[in-house]
Amino acid sequence: MIAKTVHQEIAQLRQQINAHDQRYYVWDDPSISDAEYDLLMRRLIELEQRYPQLISPTSPTQKVGGAPLAQFNSVTHRIPMLSLDNVYDDQGMQDFYHRVFERLQQDSSLTSDWVCEPKLDGIAVSLTYANGVFVQGATRGDGFNGEDITENLKTLRSIPLQLSGDDFPTLVEIRGEVLINKRDFAALNQQADLEKPFANPRNAAAGSLRQLDSRITAKRPLSFYAYALGYVEGQALPNSHWSRLQQIRAWGLRVNHEVKVCADLPAVLAYFHALAAKRDALDYEIDGVVCKINSMDAQQQLGFVARAPRWAVAYKFPAYQGITTLEAVDFQVGRTGVITPVARLKPVEIGGVVIRNATLHNQAEIERLDCRLHDQVLLHRAGDVIPKIIKTLAELRPAHAQAIAFPDTCPVCATELLRSEDHALCRCPNGLQCPAQLKAAIKHFASRQALDIEGLGEKLIEQLVDGGYVSNVADLFTLTVDSLAQLERMGSKSAENLMAALQHSKSTTLPRLLYALGIRDVGLTTATQLALHFSSMEKLSLATEAELLEVNDVGTVVAQQVLAFFQLPQNRDMISRLQQVGVHWPNIETIDTSDQQHHPFYGKTFVITGTLPNLSRDEAKAKLEALGAKVTGSVSKNTDFVLAGENAGSKLEKAVALGVRVLQVEDIAELG
Repeated sequence: MIAKTVHQEIAQLRQQINAHDQRYYVWDDPSISDAEYDLLMRRLIELEQRYPQLISPTSPTQKVGGAPLAQFNSVTHRIPMLSLDNVYDDQGMQDFYHRVFERLQQDSSLTSDWVCEPKLDGIAVSLTYANGVFVQGATRGDGFNGEDITENLKTLRSIPLQLSGDDFPTLVEIRGEVLINKRDFAALNQQADLEKPFANPRNAAAGSLRQLDSRITAKRPLSFYAYALGYVEGQALPNSHWSRLQQIRAWGLRVNHEVKVCADLPAVLAYFHALAAKRDALDYEIDGVVCKINSMDAQQQLGFVARAPRWAVAYKFPAYQGITTLEAVDFQVGRTGVITPVARLKPVEIGGVVIRNATLHNQAEIERLDCRLHDQVLLHRAGDVIPKIIKTLAELRPAHAQAIAFPDTCPVCATELLRSEDHALCRCPNGLQCPAQLKAAIKHFASRQALDIEGLGEKLIEQLVDGGYVSNVADLFTLTVDSLAQLERMGSKSAENLMAALQHSKSTTLPRLLYALGIRDVGLTTATQLALHFSSMEKLSLATEAELLEVNDVGTVVAQQVLAFFQLPQNRDMISRLQQVGVHWPNIETIDTSDQQHHPFYGKTFVITGTLPNLSRDEAKAKLEALGAKVTGSVSKNTDFVLAGENAGSKLEKAVALGVRVLQVEDIAELG
């Protein structure tokens, strides 16, 4: 017989985990750390493994996926999941608005307000709950019939297996969008077990949802946003779309924070243009705005036409795709020697920007696309991201199309290229003896997060290298006003300003210098972790692989790259030369980890905002974490401190409103 206390503990753990999932995935307001959450989950798993008869299908432990399916079954939607009509400009939106108004003119009060929301670029799905328990999930399919993907949807943390509260209908269908955000998509595409990269986040979400093995889906970073109710029985619901969204949120599902009630047509148009302006800054892809009349009575009165409702429309953003001709391919040499093919295109305007170049990534990508010179290609552009070719229109291929020949030697220094085992990557092994790699290394060394040498731009670096003035980053600090003044478009005043910037950059920090050295696979965060762990360049240069692996976020690949860097005599000589020309960096005072828990910041939650003096956010984050603090990205009532620098914005305002204590760098001696 199982003790009553076991039943109680399991029930309490499930309740706590579900509540924390809702705070994290729905309200974006976590109340415990990831480590504390993991402890709760591990304890629940331990108890359920010990007492398997107590495992419930609604337990949060059941989100790991089950045995593979042979195929997906078909699901008929009780209410069709119809598509939306589209408009593409303000005039089109005005015409739609006035058509709605005319149809409702007998009761114009029904047009009093609208609900506007981002048109998420994901996969539409429906979730069915019976007595509050998730029983079926399906794709949109053709609108009338979809595929049963229940087991896959169960793995999503943002989809509760049991609705919160007790005021839900006997049967309710909740509709929404499954997507992968931009950051998670980039990380997913770097995973070694993928057969080939996904073309875009929508493609990745679709492929993840249609896995017959739900254990694969469970590993994919999928999120769900609810946007409407479908079939409902057993309970009356609020009579406005906005109120229904709030009800869905109260049941424990995520509703997009950008959803807004707009009072009239000018407010709808203002919402569209405001969202378009911040589209690129959002964490997820959107391709327009969905505008719905708020009143459910009005929606019912307007009804449907063909396969779309009369009460809603999608106001689409300008296209971010276009078709043009691939005219030539150049091969560029990067800082680490990797050869990158760059497509030279017949100029085409996409989303208001004229595109002339696009990345082709590597030889494997060219082969995957079956790309040839003079082909017609489909381009995709997203904000400031470099445009990329996503498809070759082989059916339009001209007779004079030519295969793209990848070079055997470096296009800059003529050194024979090395190829990876899968032939995907080609690399010039000539290091800093290759002018292209030297220029890229100097540019990286002078960048803002490295030594921040103001005025040392790309054109000037080219002159310095091509003219033989600089063959090593240490040579920068041997330049004189007279030698600089001889360069094209470099007068004496500009030369003096650059000399002053070089002099100022000599005083730096160990994390910045490590990042500036350009060690492969070592970004600023990793450089900061290495600096904090070893405290000095000397200790780091003598570290073994085992010692390097003790550093947070350092794996075998990074450890081997660090070892390889310090094993090369020319790199050790470069560091020595930097010291000889006056570049200096203090060692870092280490904190005894055994005393960490006694530090006043131990276990405290920080948010960093604004520009910090002489310290990057990554450096500040690493230092705070070394003290046992947790650093998060958003301010909530659970935030203990906000570390504010110059030009701190909305996070500082929210901290003040919530009464969160605000600190400056000078308030924290350990960050000085």
